[in-house]
Amino acid sequence: MTRPIIAVLVVVALALAGVAPAAASHGTGTECSFQVTATDASGTEVTVDQAPSSVVVLQPSAAQTMWEIGAQDKVVGMPKNPFTSYLNGTEGKTDVVGEQSTVLQSRVVDLDPDLVLAPNITNADTVRSLRDAGLTVYFFEDAKSLEDVYQKTLLTGHLVGACEGADSRTDAMRSEAEEVRNAVAGEERPKVLYALGGGYTAGEGTFVHELITAAGGENIAATAGISSYKPISNEVVVQQNPDWIVIPEGRQLPAGEAVNSTTAIQEGQVLRVNPNYLNQAGPLNTIPLQRMAEAFHPDAFAADATPTATATGSSSTGDTATATDAGGAGETVTPTDDSATETPGANGPGFTAVVALVAALVVAVLARRE
Repeated sequence: MTRPIIAVLVVVALALAGVAPAAASHGTGTECSFQVTATDASGTEVTVDQAPSSVVVLQPSAAQTMWEIGAQDKVVGMPKNPFTSYLNGTEGKTDVVGEQSTVLQSRVVDLDPDLVLAPNITNADTVRSLRDAGLTVYFFEDAKSLEDVYQKTLLTGHLVGACEGADSRTDAMRSEAEEVRNAVAGEERPKVLYALGGGYTAGEGTFVHELITAAGGENIAATAGISSYKPISNEVVVQQNPDWIVIPEGRQLPAGEAVNSTTAIQEGQVLRVNPNYLNQAGPLNTIPLQRMAEAFHPDAFAADATPTATATGSSSTGDTATATDAGGAGETVTPTDDSATETPGANGPGFTAVVALVAALVVAVLARRE
């Protein structure tokens, strides 16, 4: 997924997964049971005979999920870059990616993990090669909704033997999202542009789109008929005239006299968000969800009514309304402009790492990485 970086973006980006385990035997409640069998994005039936003690995650979103469900001690290999630097306790973990977030297959094989988690942004050839080397690899589906993010979190917990943490974290995510939806219900929806980077945005059929709408906004990309992660022209932006522009920290705002005439720019309504929380499909998505809702509808969040999302295994700094030039994206969203197969982004949405560089690249590209 070196495509335009979208590799890291989306995606990251987004391999989330809404794939519920098929014919899976996992625990009920908070107790895991094994074997667990689930069919992944490649159509492969993956069986995990017992709770893994060593896990390699190939993209930042998978790392975020492992940390948030309390399974970080099982991780022996992971991407160690700006897109995972917010996670506490990564010392001692082996870095399994090289330039542009390319997976170092020999390093993964040398670790001989019980299980490898590969978000959707991971190159399919890499997945096949690791399987040919005798490793058990689960290849996640792209996450296209919040429900996909919930299901990916639950599935990860079942695969690694952390059902209690996954169930608890997913319940918290659902509750936080429901609180936000209830708070903004009936409010007038401002028009919102998500400037993913490199001219890309998140349209209909993405979990980022659902986060914007759940926060009480109208995603102008969807209104303009854009789906997935694709470019949006200045002409469309001007025509739609967004009230708010949401942009990853460290990214450049769209430029040009026409764009400068939009309500968002004229009224200074620009919200800069932590791309690791918004573009990586994972439990921390509820943090930017709440920040967007509070920015779009401040009157709906009076004192004790403000919902609170928390990061359980990360060093969380939250989102800000001012530029921090922090850069960094994570996985990535995957733009689909007929030629691109991965997402652009700054942390790519999805269980993806692709766009990280694209987004970081593209958005400076989100690093080829879901």
